[in-house]
Parts: sequence; structure tokens; C-alpha cells
Amino acid sequence: MKPRDDVTALLQAWTSGDDAAREELMPLVYNELRRRAAAHLRHERTGHTLQATALVHEAYLRLVDQTRAAWINRAQFFAIASRMMRRILVDHARAGKMNKRSGQWKRLTLDEDVAGFAARDVEILDLDRALTRLSEFDPRKGRVAEMRFFAGLSLHEIGQVLDISIATVERDWTAARAWLYGELTRKPEV
Repeated sequence: MKPRDDVTALLQAWTSGDDAAREELMPLVYNELRRRAAAHLRHERTGHTLQATALVHEAYLRLVDQTRAAWINRAQFFAIASRMMRRILVDHARAGKMNKRSGQWKRLTLDEDVAGFAARDVEILDLDRALTRLSEFDPRKGRVAEMRFFAGLSLHEIGQVLDISIATVERDWTAARAWLYGELTRKPEV
């Protein structure tokens, strides 16, 4: 029997309960997951204790535990995988902060080409809080920002995942970027 190589077909088969499809899927998505994990880690401080391979494996274990996931397509899968990677990094940062409290901050650099504003250091926990606040008052813009920044999905892929037009994704991304910039550059009130 020839192995299937269509990621979307494998995801849908997995949703239908085909465990063999899940096993066939991993070799097809591993390199892309590793690339995305490496992109996440490039934004972390030098000497971060997590490596891309460990991040992929932890995210994959969480993905496999998804019993209620209704996999739709490749873009949705990578969006969810990237969200899990974000959660893993945030959990890791929180654990480090609880353990150290020594003033050594984990920093994330917002690249101009991704986040749309001048590169600057931002603590991952601050970014996570800002994305959470954005999602509280506008869940769709929060998802667009998360998928664009953390998952690295194209505007077209985000439109597919959220089932909205590219024009709507562009408007949401522009607004989310501006909101995040304001939130992350705001001076604390004294």
C-alpha cells in the first residue's frame, strides 16, 4: 500500500479515527514544524534551554492528545501547532520567572517584517498578555495576530483557517499590529 502524502487528507482521516493516518502524517509535517519551532526560538534570548527539536516533540505530543480536534486542513493544523508552541514557550518563561526572579528576562524580538513595527525587544510574557487582551475584546483580530506572528501563516492561509476573505484578514492584521504596537510601547503609568 502506497503511503499517502496529502497532509489535508491525512488530517481528515485522523479526525475520522484513523490512527495510521496520524503516523503517516508526522514525517510529512516534521520539517515544517521544526522550521516553525526554530523561528519561535530565534525570538528568544541566547542560550534558551529549549531547542527546536524539543519544542516540536512537546507540541506534537500535545497535538496527538487532541481527542476533540476536527482537523480541516494543513493551514489549520500548523496554526494550532504554532499556538501550542507559543503556549509551551510561555509556560517555560513563566516557570523560569518563578524559579529565578533574578532580573534575567527572556526577550522576544519583534521583527519589522513580521510584526510591522520597528524591531525591539519584548518579553514573551508581555506579548502573551497583550495578545490575550486583544483576544478578549476582539477574538478574530487576536487569532489573526497569533497566526501571523507565531504560526507564520500567510494572509491567504489565515483566511482559509478562519473562513474569511483576504481583505478582512488584511484589515484585521493592520489593526492588530497597530494595537499591539501601542500596547507594547505604552509607558507604565506612575
